[in-house]
Amino acid sequence: MQISDILSPAAVRTMSQTTSKKRLFQEIAEQARAVYGVDAAQTLDALQERESLGPTGVGHGVALPHARLHGLDRVVGLFLRLEKPLDFDAVDRQPVDLIFALLAPKNSGVDHLKALALVSRTLRDQDLRAKLRANEDPVALHAMLAAAPGIKAA
Repeated sequence: MQISDILSPAAVRTMSQTTSKKRLFQEIAEQARAVYGVDAAQTLDALQERESLGPTGVGHGVALPHARLHGLDRVVGLFLRLEKPLDFDAVDRQPVDLIFALLAPKNSGVDHLKALALVSRTLRDQDLRAKLRANEDPVALHAMLAAAPGIKAA
């Protein structure tokens, strides 16, 4: 599995500002509707429900919100780079500016976990995080993420 298998170029964007985690999830839901055709209200509810179980801010300014949805036939991703970091209740208490959201079919099983592991490992790379933060162009951001090493199917 590669990042390019789950992340459409149209699903990458830079946001100048968002005021809250809820507003960010609304933006992700609308972007998911526009790019992947999923129901925005269902996406918003699923992201908020998952976040209520525990924050998805994993540290180093990165968040990996994720949810399972009806109406998807594969795992898909959305990447947002925030110009102004947002408090996300991250494990290291640092604000978040790199968000990679994953949406999976309701019964996706191991594919959801493989995608989450791939994205987590990719965004642990300090050099990649620095490059993502230094660039605003969605095409360049997608290219950087897509160039990251994938994982072999088990």
